[in-house]
Amino acid sequence: MASRTLSGGLALAAAVAALVMSPTVAEASPPGSKDVTAVLFEWKFDSVARECTNTLGPAGYGYVQVSPPAEHIQGSQWWTSYQPVSYRIAGRLGDATAFQNMVNTCHAAGVKVVVDTVINHMSAGSGTGTGGSSYSKYTYPGLYSSYDFDDCTSQITNYQDRWNVQHCELVGLADLDTGEDYVRSAIAGYMNSLLGYGVDGFRIDAAKHIDTADLANIKSRLSNPNAYWKQEVIYGSGEAVQPTEYTGNGDVQEFRYAYDLKRVFNNENLAYLKNYGEGWGYMNSSVAGVFVDNHDTERNGSTLSYKDGANYTLANVFTLAWPYGAPDINSGYEFSDTDAGPPNGGTVNACWQDGWKCQHAWPEILRMVAFRNATRGESVTNWWDNGGDAIAFGRGGKGFVAINHDSGSLSRTYQTSLPAGTYCDVQSNTTVTVNGSGQFTATLGSNTALAIYSGKSSC
Repeated sequence: MASRTLSGGLALAAAVAALVMSPTVAEASPPGSKDVTAVLFEWKFDSVARECTNTLGPAGYGYVQVSPPAEHIQGSQWWTSYQPVSYRIAGRLGDATAFQNMVNTCHAAGVKVVVDTVINHMSAGSGTGTGGSSYSKYTYPGLYSSYDFDDCTSQITNYQDRWNVQHCELVGLADLDTGEDYVRSAIAGYMNSLLGYGVDGFRIDAAKHIDTADLANIKSRLSNPNAYWKQEVIYGSGEAVQPTEYTGNGDVQEFRYAYDLKRVFNNENLAYLKNYGEGWGYMNSSVAGVFVDNHDTERNGSTLSYKDGANYTLANVFTLAWPYGAPDINSGYEFSDTDAGPPNGGTVNACWQDGWKCQHAWPEILRMVAFRNATRGESVTNWWDNGGDAIAFGRGGKGFVAINHDSGSLSRTYQTSLPAGTYCDVQSNTTVTVNGSGQFTATLGSNTALAIYSGKSSC
């Protein structure tokens, strides 16, 4: 479910359980050799542009995801961005000129742009938007009137009832009638305007609350119906609406991946990760969007977050090394109040200042992006574990990773499928020598990792 903490602790928690899903048919993962997305949550567009040039492009990130650009309700809280009042680019993160410059700058750096797109609903109240537009809950002059919203004007109460989930209101937000031709046309018009700026794809917020056929119809109206789609459909055991319904439209975010990583890294053994992915009943890798945390889950505690130290860092290292799904790296800001909006209104003067966490630029995470790009398409080989919290595995003849999540250091000789030679361990920035038998010996301290790959011989 697309349950978002919109204010005052309003949240609808998804039940987490394992359910074996049938194979999916769509092949919608990001094209090309770079499938990692840096999600720069609530960054202003000019700050995003600079980061594409300085960090994301050089590191090998394929995509940057920006927060919703549409005009929204006023207020300092982060969730105001998720209550649009018009489809003009006039939110707190920048105007249309800043948005266009960001797209152009990121493209010049080799980074594609995904937009977090809010099309399930509008606002929950009335007033004047961030761009000066007047609105009330069911009236948005020049865009929507009361006829364009679903007849159910009460909140969603029953996730076992498909109609309730897709026609009633998510935490009191005015729910658009996406079965209506005019609404579909208006939404497609918004998305086409974003494509006109050159964006490469969309994260569809609250997709679970929109019938998959409605989304398919909207997508068919786009000037580029092959634009990348990543849909937010939170898995819930026994619920009426399931993520696999949406794979025909594009990728679907696999929330169980993040939920289970938290449990494994906090309380269980990394050895259990040997068949992570479809082996755990998740969606097919080709349609799964994965993450360690996102802006919702880091706030509601359902996943790891920056507050979890080495557990969080190593989980991101594993995610980037493991060939399942297309990974998002969440990059946000420190918070104690879960409603708090971005520092400096979204301006990032420098990473690790003013509360900006910049997880995408943490060296342990950043350096794994190139590892993932270099090993793309290679299967897991030479798996090893100690039955506990130390694991190692190769990616064919292209790379090898070891993670020590035990409380003490670990010294051993690893068997790889790598050619003999000298490699740079991008985690410690020291060299590793692989012999003619594909072996190397290394010592890993507690809660550290090692990662080597072809093409990176010197540090």
